[in-house]
Amino acid sequence: MIKAINHEVVFLTEFFPKVDGIMKAGIVGLPNVGKSTLFNALTSSKGAQAANYPFCTIEPNEGIVPVPDPRLTRITKFIVPQKVIPSALTLVDIAGIVKGASEGEGMGNKFLTHIREVDAILQVVRCFEDPDVIHVAGKVDPLSDIEIIEIELMLADLQTLDGALSKAERSAKGGDKEAKDRVEAIKKSLEHLKADKPLRTLKLPENEVKAISAFGLMTAKQVLYVANVDETDLEGKSPMVQKVRDFAKKVGAEVVPVCAKLEAEIAELDPADRAEMMASAGITEPSLAVLARAAYKALGYQSYFTAGEKEVRAWAVPVGATAPQAAGVIHTDFEKGFIRAEVYTLADLEQFKTEKDIRSAGKLKIVGKEYIMQDGDICHFLFN
Repeated sequence: MIKAINHEVVFLTEFFPKVDGIMKAGIVGLPNVGKSTLFNALTSSKGAQAANYPFCTIEPNEGIVPVPDPRLTRITKFIVPQKVIPSALTLVDIAGIVKGASEGEGMGNKFLTHIREVDAILQVVRCFEDPDVIHVAGKVDPLSDIEIIEIELMLADLQTLDGALSKAERSAKGGDKEAKDRVEAIKKSLEHLKADKPLRTLKLPENEVKAISAFGLMTAKQVLYVANVDETDLEGKSPMVQKVRDFAKKVGAEVVPVCAKLEAEIAELDPADRAEMMASAGITEPSLAVLARAAYKALGYQSYFTAGEKEVRAWAVPVGATAPQAAGVIHTDFEKGFIRAEVYTLADLEQFKTEKDIRSAGKLKIVGKEYIMQDGDICHFLFN
């Protein structure tokens, strides 16, 4: 498990996921905003495009998406491996949510359950006009779309917490310490939600965060806004996207503009044709690469690397993970028998060219169990 966070009060979103868990982000939004098109592009799915009507995705589709990292290429200039493996995350395509979903409208409760099972939310917001693609609300208004989703998730969290309070209170009367923490956390969370504030903005003592962490509260999850733009607005400079940016800035979230239609077309092409199409569109890399990295960050992860002749590989660990926990991502035995780690940086490798010369220059760090992993560390683990 992750080492305890050092400060007494934390945001719910700062409670680390399990080191050995699978990073999972859910793609959500109103019907017909481009969720499934984006999912297909991200996962290079070549299946039929979703039909132009709500609830075409009945069960959530899942796909594994590599997280592009240019540092891998830089490492392989000095350590030539048989293969290169980037880190990855799991994406879940969750069917469209509509107003009233928390009360069962559409396929509401079923889809809300799927959101509880992801670690972060990628909310696709439509930022383009197209008379051929109907909008469930009858007009394109990205801030209204965001508000509808947020309200439905807050209402669902209210229902969850209301239902859990009486049970927690009964357990607390019996002297259960964790139940007492749970009661306090539930009451504070209910008060926060009733003030129309999502739980990701609530600070609680760490023991109270732990006490309600199993509820899968949806508004406690970090959100990344994906502005689905028109092909004429690839940089997201339209007034609609700017409104989303202004809103996201207020709530401490990020925005990534993506033309899902264009990205889906690019994903279908062979590498040579893909490069030609990107060049004609004036882009140097697919926007999906930017989105994958942003989602990775939203999940609270960073990368460290292992590098040898067999493979150069990126491994995902939560920010704040210790060296033994990072070793445990490779294999649980590495964490259990951890002795020490040898760590150097990409800058060291680029300066001294080989691990041997890094060691000779005294730049190879020997770290123990208390070492906190840094983004980009290149490591060898020694274990019993």
